[in-house]
Amino acid sequence: QVQLVESGGDLVQPGGSLRLSCAASGSIFSINNMGWYRQAPGNQRELVATITNTGNRHYADSVKGRFTISRDNAKNVVDLQMNSLKPEDTAVYYCNADIKVSKWSRGSFYWGKGTLVTVSS
Repeated sequence: QVQLVESGGDLVQPGGSLRLSCAASGSIFSINNMGWYRQAPGNQRELVATITNTGNRHYADSVKGRFTISRDNAKNVVDLQMNSLKPEDTAVYYCNADIKVSKWSRGSFYWGKGTLVTVSS
């Protein structure tokens, strides 16, 4: 069984910074893409940033230049450094990973339960 567990969500003032972390554990053979998504109240879940297992990164336009995604392949961890936070960044942030549980299996997408980020003065 595979689990993704996020941490790092908090209340922060506008202009502040937070670092989110997500650790994948369980029966993991390999991980392809990992990423962060977010969902604000009343909105659909949206992509924030993704990173491949070779380090190629993709960001939503709304976070480019402010957020940085990184991963540690040896530890199965993906982080999201968030700087210059804005009230509109307030959301539940979810970790996502495309994981193979064996050499012969196809990859499946797994989700964490989310961590709340609130940007407010």
